[in-house]
Amino acid sequence: MVCPHSVPADMSPQPCANKCLMNKRSILSHPAIRLDDVHLNLGQGRAEVHVLRGITLAVEDGESVAVLGPSGSGKSSLLMVMAGLERPTGGDIAIAGTRLGGLDEDALAAFRGKHAGIVFQSFHLIPTMTALENVAIPLELAQAAGRLDGAGIWERAARELDSVGLKQRVSHYPAELSGGEQQRVALARALATRPAILFADEPTGNLDGATGKQIIDLLFAAHEDRGTTLVLVTHDEALAKRCGRIIRMADGHITSDSASKRTSRVAAAS
Repeated sequence: MVCPHSVPADMSPQPCANKCLMNKRSILSHPAIRLDDVHLNLGQGRAEVHVLRGITLAVEDGESVAVLGPSGSGKSSLLMVMAGLERPTGGDIAIAGTRLGGLDEDALAAFRGKHAGIVFQSFHLIPTMTALENVAIPLELAQAAGRLDGAGIWERAARELDSVGLKQRVSHYPAELSGGEQQRVALARALATRPAILFADEPTGNLDGATGKQIIDLLFAAHEDRGTTLVLVTHDEALAKRCGRIIRMADGHITSDSASKRTSRVAAAS
């Protein structure tokens, strides 16, 4: 393990004497996500709203980060610009070292499809497609873009559904599934292309407590088992504490950014 305290002038990493919370990958690599002075304004004239106000942050590979704040704080908008779903008004965003501002809409969509999986509060399943067909959509798009061999797409989609406990529901349509099952399909779809980053925006907002916990357990299992970087937007303090890091927002600003108490306890014990 290396950390900034132990890198000499020749940039040869040395073992660190400090108990730093560092990612397993070398610090010489690009962060998974980097934002530099990002602003987002929506509307025009008197109706213009400053949604994000000078956000600067970096998320390292393999981190789990909760973005916590009340309604209207800008947390979902932050996820949208991170994921390349919303163009910022100003500032710079880079994913794995690639600046999103330098990509046109087609290139941005292709880049997002390769690097990011997204789970929303609403399930966004296509009602005329089965669970298996919904999960296969990003795989078919990746195949069409030449990023994936077409062989085994359906088997891969079926494995993803099995991984979220829906092996027996592959041929069911969304209307035939419960809310929790639909969100499991959405999670399987987000993970199907094995993205490096998983974004989740209030993924349990439409679910009851017990079902929501099952979805969150699956989300964190995917993060831990696959080494996926996780960015989770929530207003739930208890849920945020399951992440290694908590970013708090209010009025479009980051008000605090620190390791969660859970992570701090792990670090102190190591």
